[in-house]
Amino acid sequence: MQVVLFGHPDFLNSRSMPRFVEMILRGMQTRGHTVQLWSPSPLLYRLPFGKRLKKWLGYLDQFVVFPLQVRSRLKKLPAQTLFIFGDQALGPWVPLVANRPHVIHVHDLMALCSALGEFVQNPTGWSGQQYQSMIRRGFGYGQTFISVSEKTRSDLHRFLPGKPRISEVIYNGLNFPFRRMSQTEYLSTLAVAGLTVPTSGFLLHVGGNQWYKNREGLLKIYAAYAQQTPNPLPLWMVGALPTDAMKAEAQGVKNNGKVQFSANLTDEQVCAAYSAARLLIFPSLAEGFGWPIAEAMACGCPVLTTGEAPMTEVGGEAAFYIPRQPDHDNGAWAMQASKQIIDILKLPMNEQLARQESGFKQVSKFDTNNTIAAYEKIYLQAIEDHQPC
Repeated sequence: MQVVLFGHPDFLNSRSMPRFVEMILRGMQTRGHTVQLWSPSPLLYRLPFGKRLKKWLGYLDQFVVFPLQVRSRLKKLPAQTLFIFGDQALGPWVPLVANRPHVIHVHDLMALCSALGEFVQNPTGWSGQQYQSMIRRGFGYGQTFISVSEKTRSDLHRFLPGKPRISEVIYNGLNFPFRRMSQTEYLSTLAVAGLTVPTSGFLLHVGGNQWYKNREGLLKIYAAYAQQTPNPLPLWMVGALPTDAMKAEAQGVKNNGKVQFSANLTDEQVCAAYSAARLLIFPSLAEGFGWPIAEAMACGCPVLTTGEAPMTEVGGEAAFYIPRQPDHDNGAWAMQASKQIIDILKLPMNEQLARQESGFKQVSKFDTNNTIAAYEKIYLQAIEDHQPC
């Protein structure tokens, strides 16, 4: 099988999507397939202009220059070449190969939902609405889709102009070998990052500052927990550096509560944090999949997350659940969640171990080799079943 894999341009400085595309590239090459990676180069973006103008020059590289390059390259490829889009956000390029075998990976449609006014927490301006409309029109030409969760597939089908020829759900595979580290290993690994694990342990959150990660809601939960606990465990927030609002919220925590922010940790160090933590708290408002839930369970860390799809798909019966934070919360939601944290931390050892084993069993669904094998099956089917438009 000859494959062309479309990925986001490097100059966007994304982390998760390049890792996902790299996983596909390595997986298909390991299985003997020939894979080329195509993405825009920063031809105009590298010109010495200010940040605001560079953004628009980047758009020109992606949606004017790159399509011209693709049309030229297509003339040299065999008719049965398979084109794989690593993300539905690359939709504007789909029409270029809509008449050839192709597969579109769909991660989440939160940006599109926001542009349509479905998330009041994330209003979208006019230009953002037009951009999402362009993405939607583009992936609307698609015939074969792989979604990361049932929730994502359900959203996808709402936005397609018709029923796709193939639309399957294949759960993400972990793109790093997260595992339960020994105490000696996680202590030494975190020490390299300048982190010292408290004797009593700590609570953990892993994620960025995107609105749907709900870090502000997490800090409200932690403040409520600290109020009710004589000696509250510290909260480690691993991921992006905090906003000023988050810093202020963290500094306002009473009763010896302490919030520690850590950025730029390696995957190995994040694995160590999961292994050392007493509980991962992941109160997202929405997700496409929810990587930290699976990562934490792979490391033997219990998980408290939002009781809605796709978090429930990833956590299964192994995770603990809280309601989604309401749009207008008077503090009752945070108080309820904080009480659940206290109850989880008080569980007897046999119940903790049983929940940990349940997590190991649940996370086996997200084996990377199985994921790649499932992708390959759909890829081959897309070539076999392809019907030119």
